Amino acid sequence: MLLIPYHAAMAWNVWEEPNYIFFHGNKVLSSLIVFFSPYYMPLLFLLAGISTKYALRKRTYVNYMTERAKRLLIPLLFGTLFLMPVMTYIADKYNYGYSKGFLAHYAVFFTKYTDLTGADGGFSFGQFWFLLYLFMISTVAVFIIEFQKKYISKTEFDMPFWLVVVLGVPLPLLSQILSVGGKSFAEYLYIFLLGYYFFSNDIIIDKAVKYKAVLLFLGLSASIFNVYLFIWSETKYHLLNTITNFTAEWFMLLSLMGIGKRNLDFTGKLPGHMSEISFSFFSFHFVWVVLLQYIFSHVSEANTVLLNIIPVISAYLLTFMCCEITFRIPILRFLTGTKCISKNS
Repeated sequence: MLLIPYHAAMAWNVWEEPNYIFFHGNKVLSSLIVFFSPYYMPLLFLLAGISTKYALRKRTYVNYMTERAKRLLIPLLFGTLFLMPVMTYIADKYNYGYSKGFLAHYAVFFTKYTDLTGADGGFSFGQFWFLLYLFMISTVAVFIIEFQKKYISKTEFDMPFWLVVVLGVPLPLLSQILSVGGKSFAEYLYIFLLGYYFFSNDIIIDKAVKYKAVLLFLGLSASIFNVYLFIWSETKYHLLNTITNFTAEWFMLLSLMGIGKRNLDFTGKLPGHMSEISFSFFSFHFVWVVLLQYIFSHVSEANTVLLNIIPVISAYLLTFMCCEITFRIPILRFLTGTKCISKNS
């Protein structure tokens, strides 16, 4: 649910990161991005590592990787071939005044390779980079897990919680290794493996539950300080900013695991359906954000409320509409990786 306001706010980032549409710098909206960005994607890789532990208890490696290819590579191809060209076409029109039609721009999309952001109309995976990374990380992790099982028999770890906290120390060191566009393959692989080996262990999760209030206080404090240093401080303290960024990442991950176990461990019709449509929501949300911001930019480029609030609300409605349509059409479910687990579907 955070994807829509998060990505909508990118049109106002103050660090001038290339975006499909860029209006002007806005510190308030930029603060939203910086507050969530340290732990937003790492949380998904941590959860993916945990789910892999459970998946491999009832699947062979071949079955697991076949399922990963179906759930990740098919939506990656669908999004890259059919959704990303729409976003980069709008970006090229808005940022560079591209004057030809959408179909003509397909040639631009598949032949123009620059910074992979898509902001100049060139090729980009967009938000689908996550699916590509997750598939590659899952593949590498399978080899690591098989090697571990062959030479190291014990996989259940118990440790004092201070040692669990220490597991976050390598994060800033890994963040620059195999990094493309600020997305470190090494860092996300490490977090994925932490999920598999440590956070799939109920003993460790119970400790996160026990200390969740303290962890949340430390995580929120570091997050707020990180926002201040990066966005609001007139003086730049790069080393301190790096420390607050990774402190926010790790303590928010730990606290959210504790909070999730204690307060969000339940099932129901609504959570179940949200789980079913999560991939289609992920696939369609950004197209609507960019398209709506582009449409309303013709009304006013100075009215931040008009260009942010209305597209965000509208994008929620249109994205959920796409999700419900997709859920009811088998070929679209397949193309977007949408699972169908309800009894009557």
